[in-house]
Amino acid sequence: MRVVEIAGGAGPAEALILADRPDPEAGPGQIRIRVRAAGINRPDLLQRLGRYPAPPGASDILGLEVAGEVDQVGEGASRWSVGDRVCALLGGGGYADFAVVDTRHALLIPDGVDLIEAAALPETVCTVFANVFEAGGLKAGETLLIHGATSGIGVTAVQMAKAAGARVIATSRGPDKTAAALRLGADLSLDATADDMEAGIAAFGGADVVLDMVGTDYAALNQAALKPFGRWVVIATLSGSTAQIDLARLMMKRIVLTGSTLRARPADEKARLIAAVEAMVWPWIASGAVRPPVEATFPLERASAAHLALEAGGHVGKIVLTT
Repeated sequence: MRVVEIAGGAGPAEALILADRPDPEAGPGQIRIRVRAAGINRPDLLQRLGRYPAPPGASDILGLEVAGEVDQVGEGASRWSVGDRVCALLGGGGYADFAVVDTRHALLIPDGVDLIEAAALPETVCTVFANVFEAGGLKAGETLLIHGATSGIGVTAVQMAKAAGARVIATSRGPDKTAAALRLGADLSLDATADDMEAGIAAFGGADVVLDMVGTDYAALNQAALKPFGRWVVIATLSGSTAQIDLARLMMKRIVLTGSTLRARPADEKARLIAAVEAMVWPWIASGAVRPPVEATFPLERASAAHLALEAGGHVGKIVLTT
């Protein structure tokens, strides 16, 4: 099969090269997917740079989510049949013609969702569900503040929060992205390059949950923006991983600060998460209430160009590789 490898083990986007490897075989409790599309995520960029190694037992090939058809079923994977259209959450291995995955980490693609759209879902939807709804405890009628609202995670969080009956405050950079967040359903969209975000959030009534992908630069803003009993959930640290926190303010507001990653979670925990997503989120996908936009697609052999596009930051939504 064709795979994307990193020349030298780590490097810039141009280090991504096409190579051949033996086709993987589905073992007990696994299925093999004929990959048609693979979502690209920021952890892929970090792994390419040598900063986010694959967890033990995972493929060293980049790629955390794929969509395609089941073409081999291992012993004990009786839920699936050859030909089923599925998308799946991976620990690695998505940038390839075939991927082997734990049968419990796959989801049936609803009718009306194409394979490119489906490839943009598993990693993103699971991340939002685990952090916004489980760790953040977002409920109908509450307000979610999303930093980086036009990123792949951000656009999904906007749509999932609205589907759950919450209000959304979006922050992004520049007027085009600010307008895009409104089109996606945000109730208030603020331009981080021009607006007084603290004043705008305060005038809107504050936030119950913050989904923070920025880190250092927005730490003071988040502490000001959160209402009493607010939840501050950190999932990325694009501006840095250290922050000054006013502990007295946290105590007075009874703020909960938490964070998580997804990739290194045990297989059983991922299976639990997939089952919860299937029960709560998949009906929204099937109905069209949640359908995050795909900004661009690139063929597998142009993975380097796809990474450059993600690094440039001009996208709204997901970038996907196709095979």
